[in-house]
Amino acid sequence: MYSNKENVNILTALLVAHGVRRAVVCPGSRNAPIVHNLDECPHISCLPVTDERSAGFFALGLAQATDEPVAVCVTSGTALLNLLPAVAEACHQHVSLIVVSADRPAAWIGQMDGQTLHQPGALEPWVAKSVTLPEPDRASEAEASTARWHCNRLVNEALLEAWQDHRPCVHINVPISEPLFQFTTGKLSAERVIHRYAPPADYSCLCAPLLDDLTSAQRPMVVFGQMAPDHFDKKVADYLFSHVIVLHEQLAAFPSVSHFDEVLAAAGNSEDAIQELLPDFVLYVGGTLVSKRLKAFLRRAANAHVWRVSPTGTVEDTFQNLRSIVTGDAEFTLNALSEKLARQHWSKGLAYRRQWLKLLQQASNLAQTYAPPYSQMAAVKQLEQRLERLSDQEMPVVHYANSSAIRLANIYARHHVWCNRGVNGIEGSVSTAAGFAAATDDDRMVVCVAGDLSFFYDQNALWNQNLRGNLRILLLNNGKGAIFDLLPGLEQSPARDRLVSACHQTSAEGICRQNGIGYLAARNADELEQGLDWLLSPGGDRPTLLEVFTSAQADTNTYADYYKWICNGIDS
Repeated sequence: MYSNKENVNILTALLVAHGVRRAVVCPGSRNAPIVHNLDECPHISCLPVTDERSAGFFALGLAQATDEPVAVCVTSGTALLNLLPAVAEACHQHVSLIVVSADRPAAWIGQMDGQTLHQPGALEPWVAKSVTLPEPDRASEAEASTARWHCNRLVNEALLEAWQDHRPCVHINVPISEPLFQFTTGKLSAERVIHRYAPPADYSCLCAPLLDDLTSAQRPMVVFGQMAPDHFDKKVADYLFSHVIVLHEQLAAFPSVSHFDEVLAAAGNSEDAIQELLPDFVLYVGGTLVSKRLKAFLRRAANAHVWRVSPTGTVEDTFQNLRSIVTGDAEFTLNALSEKLARQHWSKGLAYRRQWLKLLQQASNLAQTYAPPYSQMAAVKQLEQRLERLSDQEMPVVHYANSSAIRLANIYARHHVWCNRGVNGIEGSVSTAAGFAAATDDDRMVVCVAGDLSFFYDQNALWNQNLRGNLRILLLNNGKGAIFDLLPGLEQSPARDRLVSACHQTSAEGICRQNGIGYLAARNADELEQGLDWLLSPGGDRPTLLEVFTSAQADTNTYADYYKWICNGIDS
């Protein structure tokens, strides 16, 4: 039996009709009628998570792994506000979360009643659509038909938006009046479903001016930001790599490491060296970039023709020199572009490409020969060396948290890396990996590498009954946010360590014990080697965590020494 609340039943029926198959549900009384309906519905799988902040990121991981919108349902009050970091991250990653929040009747907002706050629009501007449903069963007889039509239309509008190609987030706010717990409806009604069809885009037409700019360039460059793996044809990628210089990070879907950050560090502040490397054409595909150096470098290319391929057509002027936007899918755009280039036997820009490739190869050789002492850098290097020896079938999905962790990944990872770079927050990285692992049906291992502040902020990711043995966590704990030690000038502040870097003496051992997580610590090189073997061993029905304790000063010195090693070895 379903709830007797009409707006809840309309919502449930349309979630099913629009193909929503997973819902992360959080505890509460006001949202209990919605949770009851979702659990009663055989077409929707409910996954309970207690902490709303973690639930949002857990849903993000589910949506990443399935490439489908995932609903996340919370009760009224501040429960909704706890979803905001995850919604903002999902928005910037173009991953769709359907936020369903229960609400109190509007008459009680601002009247000092429990768990009441203004919920409509609370997640803007990070949701593409925000609707608040009427309560048809509270309307007068004359208005009930209009209220049902209005409720149906609002839910259809929101769910159509969630399934758009660029996967925006949406918010459906559901006021529910008491009594809450009457479940007397035998079956869901057959609701009107609104469909949307988009005509095929003429990518050959879109690419004509792009082609002209590219073929006339003497120093063309293609930059790939964050992308999901297997986003486009490998033949297209190989063609681009053989004709233009392609720069990318490991958040993009390429198996090689592009050590452009090291090349730019070696160029330093030399105006002549920078001018030699600047492009006159840039095609920017994908999402955000980690490297501040690359963004600062390309912002100096004032005369370059910068193109952006965007699924939404939004003005995203990252390099401050944007000239043109291709509104469309990256795969189709690059396919059409490559086909046209192949017909023209295009060969311009090869000298510029060879110049960059020489420097990138030098940086790669130096990076491989640098032997970091026991440190976070050594831990990531050893992890990635082990992963490199695995077959494609054995290779895990790898998530890195923000800050130092993702920067180390860009030095050593030779595979695609997942990371919450939409907003770059440290929260939710472990919860996202946990959600991804929960949705990985073939028991493929999911490895999450996180720094201490990121992990402890998100420790409730382990307070989750959906965790499985395929989740493995490498925790890099140096007792602070050591990345702040790399910011020039901040060392002059006496507040840096205690107030900015958040120094601590916390260990994950107790957190793991209380949540039934396998735990091991490493405090030296031998223990690190043994711990990594343990962490990556197959089997087990619960997640495992290896906590690597290092010195923050040693980590900072090692990172600085690495770049000195690179800069001294690259030809100027």
